[in-house]
Amino acid sequence: MPRLVLSEISKRYDDVIALDNVSFEVQDGELLVLVGPSGCGKSTTLRLIAGLESLQAGNIALNGADITTTAPKDRDIAMVFQNYALYPHMTVRQNLGFGLKMKKMSSSEIESRVKETAEALDIESLLDRKPGQLSGGQKQRVAVGRAMIRKPAVFLFDEPLSNLDAKLRVTLRNELIRLHQRLAATILYVTHDQIEALTLGDRIAVMKDGQIQQLGTPQQVYNEPANTFVASFIGHPAMNLVPPSVFRLETDATLVGIRPEHLIISVNNPGSIPGTISARQNTGADSFLTGNFKEWEITVRAPADTRLNVGDTIEIIPHVENLHFFNQTGLRISNG
Repeated sequence: MPRLVLSEISKRYDDVIALDNVSFEVQDGELLVLVGPSGCGKSTTLRLIAGLESLQAGNIALNGADITTTAPKDRDIAMVFQNYALYPHMTVRQNLGFGLKMKKMSSSEIESRVKETAEALDIESLLDRKPGQLSGGQKQRVAVGRAMIRKPAVFLFDEPLSNLDAKLRVTLRNELIRLHQRLAATILYVTHDQIEALTLGDRIAVMKDGQIQQLGTPQQVYNEPANTFVASFIGHPAMNLVPPSVFRLETDATLVGIRPEHLIISVNNPGSIPGTISARQNTGADSFLTGNFKEWEITVRAPADTRLNVGDTIEIIPHVENLHFFNQTGLRISNG
């Protein structure tokens, strides 16, 4: 049975449509990621679920019960914000236990839960510090702990790692994966970072302009993008999208897509497509070469030690089985 169900949700701010008839389900124990560019409606979705804003149409159900008009405090939902939202005058111990104190839980039970939560997040040594004495990563652990200690039906995470540096984001991302597995928690997670979405999600929902463009496993969304927006948004570097004529194809498709790793660099092959390298990005493990091919830019993945550089001629051949075809409206037609 789905833990959380959104049915035909719509939300408007004056003349701006934030969400347009959005429906999806979060299964019990699932980590579902909403990903998309700024303004696509993903954070608005969380705020509607939490009850922080009201919707214009549709309904929200939790464990089979309609909570559309239920007060936020009665929804059995915990939200972790981007800015941590910790009480600066309270210690970590007090921040963790505050919500339980408001529910008039006994002091012994609060202390037991604080200890259990602190151990799970490896923050026992921080319990007597105040937020001003913590690093960004430590603050985020406390924010997660404050949600976790309540043992809610659903966790909502609104870009919780976006204020952290790249290395710490990777560390906490891995910790969130382990925490989710250990708690078997139901989590709806919002991010604009497609790498984070692919890494964390059991499933991901790609959003644009207040609508879900595609919902599926990371592999499904990456390997079978539903349209050109998903194809270009998911994957780094993005999928190459060019007219079929660039690859000398006869097809009714308007655009053909192929990912950089599915292009072969070739030399003196009669079937190869020649171009000139205009940019090179070194990532350590790989080099990504962008070239001009029949006036279209195409990026190809190459070994890190490749000698090809800006200004050189390059010849490529696509893996035909990895081609993606899209019609004039941008919708997927098929794979090669």
